[in-house]
Amino acid sequence: MSNPFSKLDKVLEHSVRLQILSILVVNESFDFNSLKETLELSDGNLATHIKALEREKYILINKSFVGKKPNTRYRLSEKGRQAFKKHIDALEAIIKTQKQ
Repeated sequence: MSNPFSKLDKVLEHSVRLQILSILVVNESFDFNSLKETLELSDGNLATHIKALEREKYILINKSFVGKKPNTRYRLSEKGRQAFKKHIDALEAIIKTQKQ
């Protein structure tokens, strides 16, 4: 019998990254400031986690301007959607195996 914890996505084991993808799963896109406010994170902390998700190609980034202000929006990539689903499925399997 394999260890059910081995199926968890290492990138998504960090709660902030899982929270970011959770938001993006149910929203078409979300901007940096809204993510920062929703998750109550500093700019630097959010940027670090965004970079980790971008490196894995779990999110897509769109930079534009609203008036003269820069606006960065994030969307979930198909790879990110699959990784999120797989991670949630693994969590559910862990819960089921622990239930006695």
